[in-house]
Amino acid sequence: MAHPLVLPMAAHVALAALLYALLTVARAPKVWGIGQRTDGSNPWAAIEPRIGANLSNQFEWPVLFYAACLLLMQGDLVSTAAVALAWVFVVGRLAHSCVQIFTANIRLRGLVFTVNFLATLGLWVVVLQSQ
Repeated sequence: MAHPLVLPMAAHVALAALLYALLTVARAPKVWGIGQRTDGSNPWAAIEPRIGANLSNQFEWPVLFYAACLLLMQGDLVSTAAVALAWVFVVGRLAHSCVQIFTANIRLRGLVFTVNFLATLGLWVVVLQSQ
């Protein structure tokens, strides 16, 4: 049976893979000419930079999420609270991606990011309390 923290970690990897696929589709009209409008323009031109920026975000703060998860797994220190925080992080990352890609609402994006931020800090509290 998989370790309880592997599933939320894998879910975040799946989100990053989905974002790579979306970015490929969004860039296809410009790069390969596939899906261009009749005038030659890219129908995804407005959203493509947002997808790219969000994909970059998946390799910033989440690094600290992975570090905490790996420390908890290595020390066999996983608790129900840690697993719940890991899932809150993943759901928060998904929400953050949706807000960043599909809206220009910076306030909402900040609020959603705060969920990820606090969940990761919570994981680090669990790590530190376990030492």
